Amino acid sequence: MLRKTLSLLSALLMLGIVCQAQWKPAGDNIKTVWADKIDPKNVLPEYPRPIMERQEWKNLNGLWQYAIVPLKNAQPVEYQGDILVPFAIESSLSGVQKRVGEENVVWYKRSFDVPSSWKGKSVLLHFGAVDWKTDVWVNDIKVGTHEGGYTPFSFDIAPFLNKAGRQELTVKVWDPTNSGPQPRGKQVNRPEAIWYTPVTGIWQTVWLEPVAQSYIAGLRTTPDIDKKMVTVEPNVLGGSYADVVRVVVKADGKIIKSARASASQPIEIHIDEPKLWTPDSPFLYDMEVTLLKNGKEIDRVSSYFAMRKISMAKDEQGIVRLQLNNQNIFHFGLLDQGWWPDGLYTAPSDEALKYDIQKTKDFGYNMIRKHVKVEPARWYTHCDRLGILVWQDMPNGDGEPHWQMDKYFDGVEFQRTAESEAIFRKEWKAVMDYLHSYPSIAVWVPFNERWGQFKTEEISDWTKAYDPSRLVNPASGGNHYPVGDMLDLHNYPEPKLYFYDAMRATVLGEYGGIGLALEKHLWAPDRNWGYVQFKTSEEVTNEYIRYAQELKKLIKTGYSAAVYTQTTDVEMEVNGLITYDRKVIKMDEKRIRETNLDVIEALK
Repeated sequence: MLRKTLSLLSALLMLGIVCQAQWKPAGDNIKTVWADKIDPKNVLPEYPRPIMERQEWKNLNGLWQYAIVPLKNAQPVEYQGDILVPFAIESSLSGVQKRVGEENVVWYKRSFDVPSSWKGKSVLLHFGAVDWKTDVWVNDIKVGTHEGGYTPFSFDIAPFLNKAGRQELTVKVWDPTNSGPQPRGKQVNRPEAIWYTPVTGIWQTVWLEPVAQSYIAGLRTTPDIDKKMVTVEPNVLGGSYADVVRVVVKADGKIIKSARASASQPIEIHIDEPKLWTPDSPFLYDMEVTLLKNGKEIDRVSSYFAMRKISMAKDEQGIVRLQLNNQNIFHFGLLDQGWWPDGLYTAPSDEALKYDIQKTKDFGYNMIRKHVKVEPARWYTHCDRLGILVWQDMPNGDGEPHWQMDKYFDGVEFQRTAESEAIFRKEWKAVMDYLHSYPSIAVWVPFNERWGQFKTEEISDWTKAYDPSRLVNPASGGNHYPVGDMLDLHNYPEPKLYFYDAMRATVLGEYGGIGLALEKHLWAPDRNWGYVQFKTSEEVTNEYIRYAQELKKLIKTGYSAAVYTQTTDVEMEVNGLITYDRKVIKMDEKRIRETNLDVIEALK
């Protein structure tokens, strides 16, 4: 018996060694410190969706088979090697680092087991995000298709599972990058300057989750501090009118409220003397949501929410100010691209994902503008817990109209095709639905500059009507129309106030971009780019502080928010506070923090 046990342990050890040997980061580009810690058998092991968490689940990240084949070809008989999911195939951490192109597709394949305890349950196959068009087969049966590169989707695969033994999962992905009209952010086929490497295929966690035939598919949570109330709208699939949803609210581990309603109804819960969420005190209430059928519990999820209010009002000088919990607050933050030299769209670990947010707090900022990208769910939970306001951009796509520099542009807007417009509307709604319940989200930004900007007034009005609990920045630095809640100006490198809107908040959506290229920390040593460049950390810090002093003056005369470019270097851009590999903070952190806190205090 001992000999058999030792033989089994030896075999498992050898399997682990072989698995490790099959994967290593591809290419010789710079990498983060977290790249060296990746275990291909335990990739991004954290529960992917902490705002709606169940106890049972199975992670499908790890080594899959892949093949890049022409779009017109059928499923390959033979695959070309292993890829580490969920890293995009163009990334180093995928172990592949190959381009795909619109003329090709990526096929993925892996097998998996389903625990015997899941028998009789629905089994949800979740994809955090896949860029862009995804087709999915289970045991050679096509189970679904999804279009969209930034939001989660799932399929109930229980009807297609074998009764016993291994199950086979096959995924096909096509992504036209900048050759198509779909949202794609900064990705281009020929990266240069402010444009980056394409990201194709699976780039967030793939996972399985067992649920009952009736289950909680989503929660839409909206606080109202003026009424001392939070509204919870459960999305129950497979339920009946008689099913009941119970919500239990906890503060500091103690139950403070409980309420029930039919599964088809929103639940309004009054919170006595609510503790308000702020960047300085990001208090979160825990919430347990249970689905009951005939009095019996059939599903339960853990969640959380915050009591906070996003609004705006005129101050004593008549300047429109942004407000948090009915108090003026200057939103001051970083333009955060969310790119990684080794994982591209995907952070190498949860620790890495949290790092950029934590450093933003350490630098003294209270806000992040998430720039033309949508992050995994855990990123927003980190913002909720750490206390960071988020301006959420819609990833840009398609073409651009003429850039009109007048105060208000009354010319002809960009004309999208019917297909392009439908894609935008569908994906923007999906982004808003995905992120609605995260308290850190403060501002929706449907357009960045003029990239893909169309029907601005209509899109802005729809965004505001769909979520009146947040502010709408209709076009950050784009063609300006008198719509939405903000007039957003971009000016590089130093801050300037050249337009002003007395009816909306006037904000500086981008400025700065002070460059410093540090040898051994560069993506492209011979092609570095920044709006202005200096040679030492002291010079860059001094220039940053000079801009901040100018910004303080402009706050008094009209600015109500500002966004500095940017958190980290990204590929050929060297204008980050931190190097692209996250190994060097390029400015004097102490001086930057003191300066930033002073800027935020200018309104108080």
